[in-house]
Amino acid sequence: MKAIFPPIHRAGWPFIALFALVTWILFMMSPHWGWGGLVLTCWCIYFFRNPHRVTPSEEGLVISPADGMVTKIEKVLPPKELEWSQTPLTRVSIFLNVFDVHVTRMPVTGEVVKTLYHPGKFFNASLDKASEYNERNSVLVKTPSGQEVLVVQIAGLIARRILSDASVGQQVRAGDLFGIIRFGSRVDVYFPEGVTPKVLEGQYMVGGETVMGEMAPQRLKRK
Repeated sequence: MKAIFPPIHRAGWPFIALFALVTWILFMMSPHWGWGGLVLTCWCIYFFRNPHRVTPSEEGLVISPADGMVTKIEKVLPPKELEWSQTPLTRVSIFLNVFDVHVTRMPVTGEVVKTLYHPGKFFNASLDKASEYNERNSVLVKTPSGQEVLVVQIAGLIARRILSDASVGQQVRAGDLFGIIRFGSRVDVYFPEGVTPKVLEGQYMVGGETVMGEMAPQRLKRK
């Protein structure tokens, strides 16, 4: 039953209630309008679904943090406001359309060492400039091997609200739910230096399940 009727993320209930109220009012005014409102209410319920996912447990894997299509794989500098790496890193951008699952999950197991919200604009999330100019929330996770992976929630043309429950010092596991972006968005993953993604542009990701890459344990430097 959970596969057919997945749970609803708690952030969606106020919107579902609002859509249902408007639908009831529309039915009172006109059955034709009411059926239109019912379709939108069903879509709202569908949008906020939070399906169960089975996350691979092998150590060192980078798991997709969201459902959606890989639109870009390139080496770029991470968001400057983070004051993190000054070296270009491989970034994989995942675009979420309004029919994709919009909850976001942790890509790796480790400790949250930094979070930062950055206000910005609302360009179409599929555009390259969205990573630099759009409203976003960054979460940096340090793995047990000492490598750091950055995941960035980015608002889109329709998305106007980013929710994140991640906090500094929090211990997380790959696949753990940590937030949601409302109504169309994008999620960027920055890989550690030397780690090559195992996905391609145009490939569809399943949040919490698709393996995006594998990190080899860091070797200790000899003195």
